[in-house]
Amino acid sequence: MAELPGLLRRSWAWILLPTLAAAVAALAFVQLVPPRYTAEAKLLLESRDPAFARTAQERADQATPIDEQAVASQAQVMMSRDLAREAIRRLKLVGNPEFDPEAAPPGPLRQALMLLGLARNPLERPAEERVLDTFLERLLVYPAGKSRILTVEFRSRDPDLAAEGANTVAELYLGSLEAAKVDTARYASTWLGGNIDTLRRRVTEAEAKVEAFRAKNGLVSGSAGTGQRLTSQQLSELSTQLSQARTIQADLAGRVKSIKEMIKDGRAFEIPDVANNELIRRTIENRITVRAQLALESRTLLPAHPRIKELTAQVGELDAQIRAAAERIGRTLENDARIAASRVESLQAAVDGQRDVVVKGNSSEVELRALEREAKAQREQLESYLSRYREAAARDAESATPADARIVSRAVRPEQPSFPKKLPTLGFATLLAFLLSSGAVIGRRLLAEPGLPPSQDGDAPWGGDAPQGGGDGPGGRGRSWRRTEPYSFPEAMPPNRWEGGAAANADAARPAAQAGMPASEASATTDLGARAAAPAPDPAGFALGPLVARLGSGPRRAAGRTVLVVETEPRRDGDLPDALARHLAAGAATLMVDLNGPEEEADEAGLTDLVAGEATFQDVIQATGSLQRIATGSIDTQVLLDEPETLAATVEATAEAYAWVVFRLRLAPDVLALLAHLAPQMDSVILASNASADDAELGELFGLAEDAGAGQVLVAQDRPARRAAAIEAPAEEPMALRLTAA
Repeated sequence: MAELPGLLRRSWAWILLPTLAAAVAALAFVQLVPPRYTAEAKLLLESRDPAFARTAQERADQATPIDEQAVASQAQVMMSRDLAREAIRRLKLVGNPEFDPEAAPPGPLRQALMLLGLARNPLERPAEERVLDTFLERLLVYPAGKSRILTVEFRSRDPDLAAEGANTVAELYLGSLEAAKVDTARYASTWLGGNIDTLRRRVTEAEAKVEAFRAKNGLVSGSAGTGQRLTSQQLSELSTQLSQARTIQADLAGRVKSIKEMIKDGRAFEIPDVANNELIRRTIENRITVRAQLALESRTLLPAHPRIKELTAQVGELDAQIRAAAERIGRTLENDARIAASRVESLQAAVDGQRDVVVKGNSSEVELRALEREAKAQREQLESYLSRYREAAARDAESATPADARIVSRAVRPEQPSFPKKLPTLGFATLLAFLLSSGAVIGRRLLAEPGLPPSQDGDAPWGGDAPQGGGDGPGGRGRSWRRTEPYSFPEAMPPNRWEGGAAANADAARPAAQAGMPASEASATTDLGARAAAPAPDPAGFALGPLVARLGSGPRRAAGRTVLVVETEPRRDGDLPDALARHLAAGAATLMVDLNGPEEEADEAGLTDLVAGEATFQDVIQATGSLQRIATGSIDTQVLLDEPETLAATVEATAEAYAWVVFRLRLAPDVLALLAHLAPQMDSVILASNASADDAELGELFGLAEDAGAGQVLVAQDRPARRAAAIEAPAEEPMALRLTAA
């Protein structure tokens, strides 16, 4: 990219000349091409029938708005060939050189081809057919967005013809809609008129059948108010009379029984019919008078006195008269009750006979109702046909119903041509020529010269320097390792694929020198390849070869290897997790994760923020040279125990993205649970401790990691001990690690 400005400056002639040629050609084109003008008319699709001209059903149907499919269909109707032929006739386009170039006499060459049968005589085709294709090419009808407005565009070299063409097409479309409505109404009136007479005859026949069947079976209707048959009305009346007679009979029987009981009890004078009789009333008054005299005389006379006996005899005679009157009334009521019972029997017989008549008439009435339904259906159909016939006849006239569209904007004479656009065409052609010529110059240079060396073609995909050195595995020799695919978190990553080698880095210096690279850069590239081929020194003075070999040959759960280093005590002369991570980073993509870092890093986003969902991988991964690092985080490490599933997913994601993931855990009283959570997901667990083999705490840690399900458990110690090694070993000799358990 840095060479592009100079390359373009040196090749200015190859860029300028084609650009100027394209500009001149575009200028000539816009000047020589005849301009074309575009006129535009707009129509609105809507129902224009007045409400009083439509039935209720038609008004309900028109309540649904016109949808997009209907608008698109009307646009295709407007571009139909029949409508185009009528527009050609009105615009008189036959013979117009713009639309009918074949109308001119053919030239000599065409005449010769016509004589040889290789060309067709244009005059053999109808004149309108010659113009039709060109007319349809110049006509464009489309809906304006998602509205019910149709836009009609017509192009022509003559601006007046363009405006007239758009307006003519719009007017012809409206006329076709009106004609379609008139034709529909005319067809409806003709069809309905031919069927109404036949339907009238069917209605007359159906009604005649109903009356004939009713008269034949005696199904005479009663009064118009009830709507019942005569037999049913008679049965109803007899039932009413029977109920009344039974009521009278029951009343008389009750009165007779009551009178008999009162006579038996000696209370005949209390009977209402007896008390209301004038003769009995006077008898009762005399009885009262006699009883009064009897009471008066009884005060002075004894019961055996003749006067007392006379008055007693008079009272008995009067009581006998009252009883006789009551018995006569009872016998009269008994006679009335017998008469009422006889009437009840006669009415019951009449009701039974009438019921039989009604039951027999019900079967006939079923057939009568079927005939009446048929006659009613025929009558309703006739009335519907008559109503539609009157509406269709009213609309069967020119301009009786307007078209369901109207022109909202008529086309006017355009002042500016729509083609060609001079300035945009000239600018676009010039810019396109400039870009193409510049691209041709750059492509020619790229094809003629090699590209940039591989050692300079980009940054490492891990956000830091590309790891160099190593071999076929961690700690190997003779290859440089590069990640060929970028990582993305937190999704699962594909298996690591590595490519490159020391030879590639060594060969990269030669094309760099040939391409004009400065001597210092070429030598740096050569030195980089030499360092990649040489063995990588162990950081921090540790001899990590045996430990890395054990890790590389151990179990493996994912694409990358996961290692947990547990520091049982602080070290002043070296940090094993950091040294191991840097050693592995020299040969492969390595990530180091602090599970419980120092207090001074408490405000730094890290693993706990990632597990808690407060940060992403991009926020927490830090690049320190070729080594990637994730700090502990600003949130308390308790979140790692509270979210075991998220922690497991995080470990799995890092193992898929990196070749080595080294977890550092500083031993403290409250981290044993965290060790138990992480050990099942680790390929290897390293206990960095100088304690003796029979140390209880070391044995407990070893058993905890092994029981939790770690792939392998190693105990790494200085040889023979850290302090002794510092005294006996030379200063320049790195300290080796002794593996005490596996």
